Amino acid sequence: MAFRADEAAQDGYERARRILVLTPGVEADQREKADGALQDLIDAHGPVVRGYPTWHPLVPQENPQMPVTDPSDRCGYQGLDHTIYFAHAFVSCPYGDGSKIIESVEAMEPHPCATITAERLDVPFYNSGTTPILVRCDWHEAFPERHMVPKKLAVPLMIQQEMRMWHRAEVGERWDTMRPYLLGDPHGSRSSLFVNQDTAMAMKRVYMAMVESGMFGPLRMD
Repeated sequence: MAFRADEAAQDGYERARRILVLTPGVEADQREKADGALQDLIDAHGPVVRGYPTWHPLVPQENPQMPVTDPSDRCGYQGLDHTIYFAHAFVSCPYGDGSKIIESVEAMEPHPCATITAERLDVPFYNSGTTPILVRCDWHEAFPERHMVPKKLAVPLMIQQEMRMWHRAEVGERWDTMRPYLLGDPHGSRSSLFVNQDTAMAMKRVYMAMVESGMFGPLRMD
């Protein structure tokens, strides 16, 4: 089935709405406010997604041998719970005041291309006993196409990430295997909710050149 970005974005919104807005923990008279806040977050930070490219600043890779596409303690976050991802931010709704999340973000190493910050939201997401925390990725330069990471950033960030393990790699992975790691999720064969077709195809050409050089070892055949 062909990848349709609009449908993928709508599916993501509906999933986020079920979790953050329509849950029994949100009072009926608060749902309009919560739904409006969710739509504002999508407008500001991009569509709801299921996972990030491994080169995205929101998922710093502490162990390049075990790539991470979801924010978790494996990439430095503490205290996440009931979390929804957007293209360039995520909201987590832990019980309590969310201090662990904020402190873990403040302790992270700075990224050369973006600034990661965390803040509390005064929004009735998920449950009245939780505190929504917005973790946002503010890129240091504006994107020509809204919410789409441009080629000049996506390609070098991908190269930088893939180069970290070239000397320990045993096989080169096929592009089809690597798409969710390099394009994010959801994705199609030539684009995703993070990169447009031109950028994705440039990434594919560069990645395949790396694989075909033999730097990762022989191409995986299974």
